[in-house]
Amino acid sequence: MKASQHLSLVLSSLCIAVTASLLSGLAGCASSTTAPKAPAASAAPAAAPQATGVDAHVAALLKQMTLEEKIGQMTQVDMNALKNKADIQKYFLGSMLSGGNSDPNDITAAGWAGAVDEYQGYALKTRLKIPLLYGIDAVHGHNNVDGAVMFPHNIGLGATRNARLVEQAARVTAEEVVGTGIYWAFAPCIAVPQDIRWGRTYEGFGETPELVSELGAAAVRGLQGSNLSNRDSVLACAKHFLGDGGTSKGVDQGNTICDEATLRKIHLPGYQAAIKAGAESIMVSYSSWNGKKMHGNKTLLTDLLKGELGFKGFLISDWAAIDQLSPDFKNDIEMSINAGLDMIMIPNGPGTKNNYVEFIEMLTALVKEGRVSQARIDDAVTRILRVKVKMGLFDHPVSDPALMAKVGCKEHREVARACVRESLVLLKNEKNALPLSKKIKHLHVAGRGADDLGMQCGGWTIDWQGKPGKVTKGGTTILEAIKKTVSADTKVTYSADGSGAQGADAVVVVIGEMPYAEMKGDKKDLSLSAEDLAVVKKVKDAGLPTVTIVLSGRPILIQPALDASNAFIAAWLPGTEGLGVTDVLFGDFKPVGKLSHTWPRTMDQIPLHFGNKPYDPLFAYGFGLSY
Repeated sequence: MKASQHLSLVLSSLCIAVTASLLSGLAGCASSTTAPKAPAASAAPAAAPQATGVDAHVAALLKQMTLEEKIGQMTQVDMNALKNKADIQKYFLGSMLSGGNSDPNDITAAGWAGAVDEYQGYALKTRLKIPLLYGIDAVHGHNNVDGAVMFPHNIGLGATRNARLVEQAARVTAEEVVGTGIYWAFAPCIAVPQDIRWGRTYEGFGETPELVSELGAAAVRGLQGSNLSNRDSVLACAKHFLGDGGTSKGVDQGNTICDEATLRKIHLPGYQAAIKAGAESIMVSYSSWNGKKMHGNKTLLTDLLKGELGFKGFLISDWAAIDQLSPDFKNDIEMSINAGLDMIMIPNGPGTKNNYVEFIEMLTALVKEGRVSQARIDDAVTRILRVKVKMGLFDHPVSDPALMAKVGCKEHREVARACVRESLVLLKNEKNALPLSKKIKHLHVAGRGADDLGMQCGGWTIDWQGKPGKVTKGGTTILEAIKKTVSADTKVTYSADGSGAQGADAVVVVIGEMPYAEMKGDKKDLSLSAEDLAVVKKVKDAGLPTVTIVLSGRPILIQPALDASNAFIAAWLPGTEGLGVTDVLFGDFKPVGKLSHTWPRTMDQIPLHFGNKPYDPLFAYGFGLSY
């Protein structure tokens, strides 16, 4: 394709998108007044253009490329690391990303689209006009965008046991991601968490490989759609290969100690299912297997993943992860590329250690010195370009105004609301305390989690680690949802500390974990806080019927609060749609959620999961009551 023809196609695709948007009046959810039907889930794995056409396009590009242009395609730079936007053109950068706290100044959908489209403009000025592939951690919706829909984290989706619903959630996420000019989501996480002390437990769908495989494949299908080249499809990225959920004592980026049979039995099936579903990118884990860092493990990355499993997509490193291989950055580059990494994620800019300019210079030198073969470079670049062509990036590299208008819309929120209500697990319901009546005269709501959207959403919400408070526009807290649900004659009062409950007919208490993400979320003690227990005690001392809702990214130690409550719900980290909680609380929908993790009685039992002997949990894997 000639450069002039390619540029014409880019401009045409943008014009077509704008025209379609105007003709439809931004139809769909942007203007809906009633709750529309959820997006249909696709029945088959993502299709792709005929291999011959894709391969011919890639071969033609590769034949023209210099070594510098090839290495540029293997380089992914974080937004905050980019010293000068012109470096995209200067170094032929093939990819960019926004890490957890790497955002444009304007984090609305329009702000994101403007920033990403501008970066794309520099890539389209290069000699071969190869589009930039921009990636982001859209792990429970487009979670870095103010006003986007935040879904329950994967642990909650695991409790739904509903693959079709998970696929619909991923489809919504794809539409919102594409609406900001981004075509690559670092999701789904298909870890199989074996120790709930791990701070990333909530990123996995559950503790069994069967559940993770089923729902991980559904998420891939939802993100990539019926055809990866469709305008509303994004590239999925199964992560983190391999064994990140099995580290000793649940230590993040730690060491998974097991034999190969166990590694294959527990941690590999999710990747087999994701590849079968059409996943074209896989992120490699920080963790080690029996002391060997995954980013340098050729046996697993090349022999197993690319060889035995036949993975034809490309491997991306995690954030500065190759730096952990040794103190020598050039050696790290050599080891990781020769092990099978195709693209390296670099969060450091010029003037800092191990930056993207050094990476480019050092990898160039390694090829010239014969320490990294030209064949290995060509293989990596072929894999990357093949995916870009399959994605249709050469035809539509910029944001879609029609999809931008749908970010955070009512239709999308309805899908998230359904995910919330199906994820709730009813652990206790003494004397049919639930459902509550919408006509209750006086309902008191207590606990710090009742009116805190940030606590409800958890980590990876606007900020990397998440934060309490009104973190994003458009969401509904549980307290707000209760007020919208009860009758006009119902009196609703609230106190964070449980005071003022006297005279109420019942109390709803919302307690749990404060937001956290990887590394900082690792905990040695999973007990409820003294503050939360004090709220429950105060309500119990008032002698009122009590319904307790716990917000958490994993099972936590709840025995005192459980004993003091008439009903108890595990709500996980439900995201922005608090109305999904009240749908179940007030009986519009019966609870259907089943535990995706074993719930322990004490810390002494951890790690505890289905199949352990002895197996004496507080609640077993798969437990869940209904009305």
